[in-house]
Amino acid sequence: MESDWQDRAFHHHIATLIDALDGPDFWTRMTRVIERFVAFDNWCALLFTRERAPLVCAESPMPDGTVDLLFRAYLEAMYQLDPFYINACEKPRAGLVTLAEVAPDNFRMTDYYQRYFKSNIIGDEVQFNLPVDNERTVIFSLGAKHHYTERDIAQFAMFAPWVVALMKQRLAYEHFAQGAAEVAAADRVEVQSAASHGQLSEAGFASRIEAVTQQSGRVALTAREIEVVRLSLSGFSTRAIAERLDISFETVRAHKKHIYAKLGVSSQSELFALFYEPLGRAGA
Repeated sequence: MESDWQDRAFHHHIATLIDALDGPDFWTRMTRVIERFVAFDNWCALLFTRERAPLVCAESPMPDGTVDLLFRAYLEAMYQLDPFYINACEKPRAGLVTLAEVAPDNFRMTDYYQRYFKSNIIGDEVQFNLPVDNERTVIFSLGAKHHYTERDIAQFAMFAPWVVALMKQRLAYEHFAQGAAEVAAADRVEVQSAASHGQLSEAGFASRIEAVTQQSGRVALTAREIEVVRLSLSGFSTRAIAERLDISFETVRAHKKHIYAKLGVSSQSELFALFYEPLGRAGA
C-alpha cells in the first residue's frame, strides 16, 4: 500500500530530527515534529535529580523575549511540590507520564497549582521521562492551556517509544553529561547519607523547612511533621496522607494541628506562604 504525503513528510521530519541530535536546536526540532499532531503551548527539557534543583536542557522562549520569572521560581524551590518531580524521584520509569497519573487527589486545590501551575498558563501537562540512573531522570515536558483529550494522550503514547529513544541518544550531548561519573558519585553519597537518617525522599525539602523555621525563629518540626507538610502542600488530602504514611486519619489531623501551632499559621495558604510566598511574589 502506497503511503500518502503526510507519512512521507513525517519520516522526513524524523530524519532531520536524528540529524539534529548533536545540535543546539534538537529540543526545538522535537517540539516542531510533535506539534504537527498535538497542539501545546509551552515546553521544556529538564534533568530531575533527587534533592537537587532541576537543570535546564532547553525551554520554550517567552513571546516577548523576557525571562519567565514563574519558571525561575519553580527552578529555585517550587519544583519540590511538582507532582511530576516527586513521581520521577520516587518511581523513576521511562515513557509517557500524564498529569492525571501523578497529581494527588487535592492537587488543584493547592496554592502551588493556583499560584504557579495555573498562573503559568498551564491547563494540562504531559512528560516523556528517561531515567539516567537511580537518582536522575531527563524529562521532556509539554504544557497546554487546555486539557488534553483522550486522542491527544493516545497520540503522545504512540510517539513515546521514538521520543524516549531519541532522548537516550541525546544524553551524550547535554552539558550535564560532562563529568557525569563524578556528579553521580557525589549524588550517591548525598542520597546514602539522607537514607541513613531515614529521609531519602524528604532530605532536600527538609533542609528548606529547617532553614526557614530557623530564620524566622519558629519552633522546629519533627521529621514526620515535615513529611506531612510536604504531602499536604503537594496536594494530598488528610486521608491520602494517612494511607501513604500508613498512619490513622486522626494522627494526621493531630500532626497538622501541631504544625500549625509551631509555625503560627492557621491555614494551608499561610503554610504555603511561609515557605514559598517570596518566590510567588517574585513571579507575580
